[in-house]
Amino acid sequence: MQDSQDNAASTEHDAPPVAAEDIAVTPDGVVELERKLSDMQDAWLRAKAETENVRRRAQEDVAKAHKFAVEGFSTELLAVRDSLEAALAVQNATTETMRSGVEITLRQLSGVFEKFAVRPIDPVGEKFDPHRHQAMNLVDADAAPNTVVTVFQKGYLLHDRVLRPALVTISKPRDG
Repeated sequence: MQDSQDNAASTEHDAPPVAAEDIAVTPDGVVELERKLSDMQDAWLRAKAETENVRRRAQEDVAKAHKFAVEGFSTELLAVRDSLEAALAVQNATTETMRSGVEITLRQLSGVFEKFAVRPIDPVGEKFDPHRHQAMNLVDADAAPNTVVTVFQKGYLLHDRVLRPALVTISKPRDG
């Protein structure tokens, strides 16, 4: 007897939905429809709650990703800051030791930039690109027209996005 009840219970959820016209309008049929309606409402409420939970968790994950996006970069920069503070703490530093310390710190910073795909834009001799360069001057030069002649300040890329354009002087077009 128990097996037949278990089979009935397990097939109850697997059975195709019952159309209202398939159930006789009897007191038992009405009770059966009300039970099925209650089960469907319960399933719908559970699905709605699960969808809301997934949406809320996704929003929290996005907020955390924005908040902590630079955590790795910041952690790597701490060593650079430590080196700068150590250099300032030295009481009897000579010009040579200070220069050596600055060079080491610059190598540390360059390593951090390389690790996080921050690359310099140093375009001397390249064709002027308004997306990567900001022209500060036009000068007469032996170079082809619109060629970067000098760089006042390097620019930087993060992957392929310009963080800061290079400030440059470009050659004037030659007058005919």
